[in-house]
Amino acid sequence: MDKSAPQRIIMRSTAWNDEENRVLPEMALDFMPEEKLRDLQLQRLRASVKLAYEKVPLFRERMDEKGTKPEDIKTLKDIVKVPFSMKKDLRDTYPYGLFAVDLSEVVRLHASSGTTGKPIVVGYTKEDMEVWAQVVKRGLLACGFRSTDIVQNFFGYGLFTGGMGIHGGFEALGATVIPISGGNTERQVMLMKDFGVTALAGTPSYFLRIMDVADKMGISIKDMGIKRAIFGAEPWSDGMRDYIEERTGIKCYDIYGLSEIVGPGVGCECEYCDGMHIFEDHFYPEIVDPETLEPLPDGQEGELVISTLSKRAMPILRYRTRDITAIEATKCKCGRTIRRIRRIGRRTDDMIIMRGVNVFPSQIETALLRAEKALPHYQIVLDTKNNMDTLEVKVEVTRDMVSDSMSAMEQLSKKFKHSIEQILGISVIITLCEPDSLPRSEGKAKRVVDNRKKI
Repeated sequence: MDKSAPQRIIMRSTAWNDEENRVLPEMALDFMPEEKLRDLQLQRLRASVKLAYEKVPLFRERMDEKGTKPEDIKTLKDIVKVPFSMKKDLRDTYPYGLFAVDLSEVVRLHASSGTTGKPIVVGYTKEDMEVWAQVVKRGLLACGFRSTDIVQNFFGYGLFTGGMGIHGGFEALGATVIPISGGNTERQVMLMKDFGVTALAGTPSYFLRIMDVADKMGISIKDMGIKRAIFGAEPWSDGMRDYIEERTGIKCYDIYGLSEIVGPGVGCECEYCDGMHIFEDHFYPEIVDPETLEPLPDGQEGELVISTLSKRAMPILRYRTRDITAIEATKCKCGRTIRRIRRIGRRTDDMIIMRGVNVFPSQIETALLRAEKALPHYQIVLDTKNNMDTLEVKVEVTRDMVSDSMSAMEQLSKKFKHSIEQILGISVIITLCEPDSLPRSEGKAKRVVDNRKKI
């Protein structure tokens, strides 16, 4: 059976399917006239606020403190009358304190790992599960995935929302899904080749590991005929995208989501890869100043805040994601009316404060990948020496550089140092490492090791 990907979808005045010569209803929602979209958002926002107020004590108490009632939401701008929520609220109400329905209506539970305390728990009704699968499906369609794809899904399964969330979307699409999860990397490569995989899903950092192992096995991923990959669950740069695409020939797309809202499928890139479209009929986005929490206009960078518009089991209002981005002010070439956010490159809680300067791992990744001979495997080590904080960047270099002269290595180290310091504005220590010497991740990458003395 031929599972090769068909021709790319052509966007006309609506969402058109070349293969069947008809409009796809799921994609047509992405092209809804803006006035109708705003009317739908308002209708759903009012219902979500009412549900949260009546069924969730935390939201009712906070709205009462602010003097806000559900009937006060008369326009979309009135969302500012609703209090914010944050991850701490889910931990403080563990496990079911934010549920708006009886547990008998909940058909699925997911939870975080709980490494920083109590895990956060999220629940879904049957209707919530259907919405989740459909928004992921819409994202996949926008990227060019089709029912004819054979998909290797190495997102983690289990309580993490990534594996099951993407799986549900691909099944709704009608694709063939291989639920391999993470780990056992040699087997990943073998099945990728033997099963005739045409599409991938997972974290970009783990795919780098798969690429390394394939090289050691003498297997060329580039020759496998894999067309597309959808990556998420961690920030990754355009430099990382370019590196993967150049080495494998696979077109890479970004998907956005967070468990507190639904999981993967809150937003996704389209074929133009110019920001991620938010599925605004189900999730209402705002950008606020992270310090003042005042709303910011489209085009201005700040913290992304999201409210669920249709989730029944656990409606979430004005959730502070900690992700730094902006809502794009211009229209996308694809013609979608649902707005885009810029790709998430950093989070407020990923920020390192080094000698009074705010530093994000994504800045270091960008600087390294701009420089020749750098591999996308690096680690940031923070320490205290002589009562001063230091920032060391360990970076792997290509095998040919390891065998070059000492002077060539010194020049490369200076090149990396200059590139990073230009962006950060502070001094860094560069340590060049041999290939395969830094730890690899089978899930989300751990980029920062903080050994600084705590006062």
